[in-house]
Amino acid sequence: MRRGNPPSVSPVLMEKGSHKTQSSRICCLATLSAFFWALLLYFHFAVLTSNNAEDKLVMLGQFADGSVESTQATWISDLPPPVEVQLKQAPETDVSLRLPRKVDFPEKRKHVEDVVAVAKGFPFTRALRTLDNKSDPCGGRYIYVHDLPAKFNEDMLWDCKKLSLWTNMCKFMSNAGLGPPLENAEGVFSDEGWYATNQFAVDVIFSNRMKQYECLTQDSSIAAAIFVPFYAGFDIARYLWGYNISTRDAASLDLVDWLMERPEWKIMQGKDHFLVAGRITWDFRRLSEDESDWGNKLLFLPAARNMSMLVVESSPWNANDFGIPYPTYFHPEKDSDVFFWQERMRRLERKWLFSFAGAPRPDNPKSIRGQIIEQCKRSDAGKLLECDFGESKCHSPSSIMQMFQSSLFCLQPQGDSFTRRSAFDSMLAGCIPVFFHPGSAYTQYTWHLPKDYTKYSVFIPEDDIRKKNVSIEARLRQISPEQVKTMREEVIGLIPRLIYADPRSKLETLKDAFDVAVLAVINKVTRLRKNLIDGRTEYDNFIEENSWKYDLLEEGQREVGGHEWDPFFSKPKEGEGGDSSSSSAEAAKNSWKNEQRHQG
Repeated sequence: MRRGNPPSVSPVLMEKGSHKTQSSRICCLATLSAFFWALLLYFHFAVLTSNNAEDKLVMLGQFADGSVESTQATWISDLPPPVEVQLKQAPETDVSLRLPRKVDFPEKRKHVEDVVAVAKGFPFTRALRTLDNKSDPCGGRYIYVHDLPAKFNEDMLWDCKKLSLWTNMCKFMSNAGLGPPLENAEGVFSDEGWYATNQFAVDVIFSNRMKQYECLTQDSSIAAAIFVPFYAGFDIARYLWGYNISTRDAASLDLVDWLMERPEWKIMQGKDHFLVAGRITWDFRRLSEDESDWGNKLLFLPAARNMSMLVVESSPWNANDFGIPYPTYFHPEKDSDVFFWQERMRRLERKWLFSFAGAPRPDNPKSIRGQIIEQCKRSDAGKLLECDFGESKCHSPSSIMQMFQSSLFCLQPQGDSFTRRSAFDSMLAGCIPVFFHPGSAYTQYTWHLPKDYTKYSVFIPEDDIRKKNVSIEARLRQISPEQVKTMREEVIGLIPRLIYADPRSKLETLKDAFDVAVLAVINKVTRLRKNLIDGRTEYDNFIEENSWKYDLLEEGQREVGGHEWDPFFSKPKEGEGGDSSSSSAEAAKNSWKNEQRHQG
């Protein structure tokens, strides 16, 4: 059977069918191509532009000194339809930025706010933004630590024999700066956490505590503050006697030169930096270039004035130093050590109404120590531990703490300068301090002590003692037993924030003196940054000479007025003290001479 031929197809129909298939394919390819290009354009504008913007923001941040050029900001013109905004970039430079007319999403608004802030010269907005991250336990608390050359810190410890003219400081550098453990043969201390700590050892104790800080970062752009681990106190201690001013100033000048070359410094010109010195402020405030003048000029260097310096005694007339507690003998490893000690101080029987440990100051006609010693000798309710004439008990931590633990009130007149380590030893013993000058505590340790000084202390003006208008015993007996109990409980409650925990461990729930100081620095820097962005200052008509008043203002107050302590801190006249005369330097000299007297 023969197969039939296939049906014939018209050439015209074949040509039409082929053309239809080809057209469909071209349409499909065109559609896919259009979709691809649309997707590519969306990816470019929605993603790459945002990422590129952040990269450019970082680049802008490198010119925080005001040297941003207008070409650095032209990238913003790639964004949606613009509106012209004039921003003052620096005193000499105006930068015209092109910003979006409308932002539809909160994250975009924040992005534009960052652009504005950085363009104004505030590249620290990333650090401020960490405050908004509620899931980050370190948000707003990060600390960046400069990696200083060893000559500024560790090398001093290797050469520890030169840290003091009369004392071998090497033993005090043991145990991370706490010194050798104290024996507890008389049962005055608890079994753990007590050391023979030198009163000027805060430099190394604080730096070692910083190594245990839970929110350290290697990214300085998110840091709430920047720590400079310079052992300023140890540095000047080496050269206070017998060295010229060039030697005394050398390390401070080298440090400033090193810091000013760092990109971290240029962000805020050092206003977010802080360092710690375990000596009184007068050791760093040399007034002249006279070789016979005392100390170095670290705190008078223009760059250093931008930093915050934490010292065991600050100046009431200057704004770049802040008082932190002297170290005591107690350095607990854990919270339970503190709780145990506090409870023990509550249960103690205190047979003395008041006590005083110290030496007279016959060379200082304004000192009231002589009158205090006389009142202690005349009173059956007072306990006196004289620290002159080589009496060894004043050099015994056990004897000192035992006396404080058996007293209701502990007298704390000025030492060679405003402050004394004894004030913190006595409060550690649960003894209510009695101060005679506001500069001994109330204007010094505003981060660590309540502003309402009547809660935890008694104040008797020096003049009342000097003029023999007041009997200390009579004044203290006016305080009711109920009030004494309340005040003592307040003092015992303050103990955690007045001590430095062991740097080799960490407290869990309690905040020690280190934690309180670091948080205060962070809050200070954060307020400054926010004020800069808002174009305002922290205080109205700020007068540095009245620095002590600003520390006592209540929340929201911006201007100081008259104060009950004005007579104590009026501008010093020639020969009357303060850093506009030579007597503060003389006090520093005396403090150095007497530092081995435990009570200063």
